[in-house]
Amino acid sequence: MAEPRTAVETALRALRHRDLSVREVEERLRAKGFPESERDDALATLERTGLVDNSRFAETRARSLAARGAGDRAIRHALRHAGVESEAIEDALQRLAPESERAAAIVTRRGVGPKTARYLRGKGFSEDVVAAVVAGASDDELG
Repeated sequence: MAEPRTAVETALRALRHRDLSVREVEERLRAKGFPESERDDALATLERTGLVDNSRFAETRARSLAARGAGDRAIRHALRHAGVESEAIEDALQRLAPESERAAAIVTRRGVGPKTARYLRGKGFSEDVVAAVVAGASDDELG
């Protein structure tokens, strides 16, 4: 397969595999050696045509991370790292099931105990949510 010649072609090749944030596309173009003006033009074209959209990226990525058991803190971190704006991050989080429900599902699957609490903390769930779902699950088991 021939190597892409333009910044847009390079970006499109990267976007074939998964949605990327504006920052991620820009970083890939920079790594390939495209000058700033070409990167800016390519990003403007991709954003104008809707091929790169930070809001869509945030929603898709947040859903994916939540499905893999990530808490809100971990999702926020991943989206910030990808260069997504705070407003788009918070909108994406609002579209997910509440963090407490996602944590409760993990507790149901893994069981109650300190190991599960550590797991939830490691996955980016807030201390309040961890305490509530682990305590709530313990109360349910006690009757």
